[in-house]
Amino acid sequence: MAPLSQNGNNIPAQALAGLGQAQAFAQRGPAPVHLWNPPFCGDIDMRIAADGTWFYMGSPIGRPALVKLFSSILRKDPDGYVLVTPVERVGIKVDDAPFLAVEMRIEAGRIGFRTQVDDFVWVDAEHPLRFEQGKAEGVKPYVRIRGDLWALVNRPLFYDLVEIGETAEHEGEAWFGVASGGQFFPMRRAAEIEGL
Repeated sequence: MAPLSQNGNNIPAQALAGLGQAQAFAQRGPAPVHLWNPPFCGDIDMRIAADGTWFYMGSPIGRPALVKLFSSILRKDPDGYVLVTPVERVGIKVDDAPFLAVEMRIEAGRIGFRTQVDDFVWVDAEHPLRFEQGKAEGVKPYVRIRGDLWALVNRPLFYDLVEIGETAEHEGEAWFGVASGGQFFPMRRAAEIEGL
């Protein structure tokens, strides 16, 4: 396959091999990458920045359809993030989380998130929220999208989560967090919520 021109860069055939087969799955949703175990073909110069922007050889990939296709064949293996097709597996770099939650919906006691690549999940036991302490930005919320792939919830949506937060008992202590899908997701101990 000839390299695909992308914003003046050429994405090599190595990065695109097997995409035709994967694209058929992507039109119906994420590909069944958990079922594929092709050989590892090395790392490529592709990176997902903390803001959800995909880069190839230092330049942003400007075609949303191509980014969505790549995101549909993304998987996290024990050694790191890889793009997987039925015929090969290549490593890429992810700065923080591979996805960014950019929209939130609240409906019938559930919280839903849409990512920058239009994946949508309702927060529940299968798609939990977790809250981590960032180095400089305070609490950072993440939601599981599929497998071991998580989306960082953007800062404005984090403040929306704080707005709908509540205090509940968790492991014998009072915690501040959010409820969705019959689950409570603790953010901080209730005594520590000042400054959120």
